[in-house]
Amino acid sequence: MPDFRSVPLPGSERATIAGAVPAGTLDSSQRIEVTLITRRRAELPAQALSGLATLSPAELSARHGTDPADIELIGAVLGGYGLEITEVDAGSRRVKVAGTIADLSAAFGTTLALVTSPQPDGRGGTVTHRYREGGLQVPADLAGIVTAVLGLDDRPQARPHLRWAQAAAAPVSYTPVQVARMYAFPAGTDGTGEVIAIVELGGGFGQPDLDTYFAGLGVPAPTVTAVGVDGAVNQPGQAPSGADGEVLLDIEVAGAVAPGAHQFVYFAPNTDQGFVDAVSTAVHATPTPTVVSISWGQSEDSWTAQARTALDQAIADGAALGVTVCVAAGDNGSSDGQSDGLVHTDFPASSPHALACGGTSLHGDPVTGSIASEMVWNDGAGGGATGGGVSDVFGLPAWQAAAGVPARVGGGIGRGVPDVAGNADPTTGYQVLVDGQQSVIGGTSAVAPLWAALIARMAQATGKRFGLIQVILYAGATSGHAVPGFHDITSGNNGAYAAGPGWDACTGLGSPNGGTLPGRV
Repeated sequence: MPDFRSVPLPGSERATIAGAVPAGTLDSSQRIEVTLITRRRAELPAQALSGLATLSPAELSARHGTDPADIELIGAVLGGYGLEITEVDAGSRRVKVAGTIADLSAAFGTTLALVTSPQPDGRGGTVTHRYREGGLQVPADLAGIVTAVLGLDDRPQARPHLRWAQAAAAPVSYTPVQVARMYAFPAGTDGTGEVIAIVELGGGFGQPDLDTYFAGLGVPAPTVTAVGVDGAVNQPGQAPSGADGEVLLDIEVAGAVAPGAHQFVYFAPNTDQGFVDAVSTAVHATPTPTVVSISWGQSEDSWTAQARTALDQAIADGAALGVTVCVAAGDNGSSDGQSDGLVHTDFPASSPHALACGGTSLHGDPVTGSIASEMVWNDGAGGGATGGGVSDVFGLPAWQAAAGVPARVGGGIGRGVPDVAGNADPTTGYQVLVDGQQSVIGGTSAVAPLWAALIARMAQATGKRFGLIQVILYAGATSGHAVPGFHDITSGNNGAYAAGPGWDACTGLGSPNGGTLPGRV
């Protein structure tokens, strides 16, 4: 007889959604699939997370993936609840389990309901989804083996970090090529031989848009391959003012700056399960990507601890494999769009294994490449500002210890966000083509693919991978002093934090100076 005793699953507590209303009866006989995250066979070695060494996918799986005995036990225990394992990826420690809502609810000690709640992107609208409150349980035999259960509650988890320029503002705008010229990206490189992975939680792209856009720039069109995750697919034309803008901004910025790199765009549902599965699939893909670009996120406290840990560990896997993961730091200033009057950082940008990308307002000559001025992006109330601050959940990494990260508002020390910056102000935004319409878009969404393209070009030039590139970028950084390889941004603020010499919680180390940065890597 199976042992049906259960124990709490740490970090699985779901908060109540303000504004959620019942949306009918959930069919308990409906069959769904969830993602289980398992413990590692052994923790990742420090050398693999410091850039001193990398692991092959086979080494990562064999030494630090899911133990086969754990998989066998999971199958046996959950089989007693009428569930079945549908997929196993030992390297990323993911086990997909399917069953009816009734059986999954019984196995993991929860009650699911159907509700309608506000979209998390702040643009209005609602979405209907499965919903739970409180914590989960796991069968006692799986305590400590299963560390996360994702996908029971499929509320929207993240928002895209982009801002559309308003025509009335008469904005200055640049092509991505012109921005790269002002940042002096290394000559003689185009990303050939490198792979850029892009994570998207909605929207899509059409090849005609890409053909037209790159032809207009006089740049060879990159090879772009769409990859579906958890049933999501590339769906262009469904959200031209929303997710499509994010997708095409990411592809067009990265492709204009590094047209020789092969792009793989991973489409997943906008849920914690979809986000984790997309990043895990991307970093463990064959071929292993050089760099991953993520322009989606949400404030740290909007995540369950189990999902936050699972995504951070997926990004850490990338670092161990030599993959640099670039993440937008957010577009809502030091509050990260929260209404409680407190400071917040955006996750996954706050992951200590991610390269967090903040935003500036850039003014310069796109023909000569000279920069006239650059300051923190902050367009005031309602206009958007770069995210940045100090993490409430992740400690201060060793490589950031001397950079001058301030204490948390509530005391203690934490990981500082962002690490680097680039042009993000929509009033100095990027010229892109979205669903046939010429548009100007900004936001830190543009900075993640910009840095991803730069890293691909530096990888091509040096013939090496960078993984946790922060170890290199912060080398020698001290509080109040500019770091070679960067334009030090010393003017402006994002609300609670102000720019100053050296690292700051608005623009990190600064925007890239491609004339000197490659020499440091």
